[in-house]
Amino acid sequence: MRSSPVSTGISRSETGQGRKNRGSADLKRTDKETIRYIHEPTDLQCGQAVLAMLTGMTAEAVCTELGNERETTLREMKDYLCDHGMRMSDQRIQVNTREELPALCVLSLETPRCWHWSLYCEGVFFDPEHGVMEDFPDSGRKYFWKVDREGEPAQ
Repeated sequence: MRSSPVSTGISRSETGQGRKNRGSADLKRTDKETIRYIHEPTDLQCGQAVLAMLTGMTAEAVCTELGNERETTLREMKDYLCDHGMRMSDQRIQVNTREELPALCVLSLETPRCWHWSLYCEGVFFDPEHGVMEDFPDSGRKYFWKVDREGEPAQ
């Protein structure tokens, strides 16, 4: 069952759906009101799109900084966020419902096609492939890592 998109006060044109995305580095992305949705530029760049949404950069800039235009590893995700003042928790936690999620976390989802990175923030899913949603995209196993700002305890 597909989740329906949820409104976050962001217009469809601002989400980048149907066109190449642009990011904005002027805000630190830590709550659902400041996250700008970014659609993955290619099928292999969901991780870069999640990192871009969290840091306020473009997915293209993240690719350049990572030196990687393909799939991102967990180590790349953690190191990149650390370099940008955030921290992913050490523990991967399996989840079944959105009620089990912390306020801000990176998701790893087993979708029908592949393993996929996604972002959850304060009740809203920012999925680089499927858009802004109120529930998980179609997926089997689901895991999360809590994200905190540097200096805040990550569990």
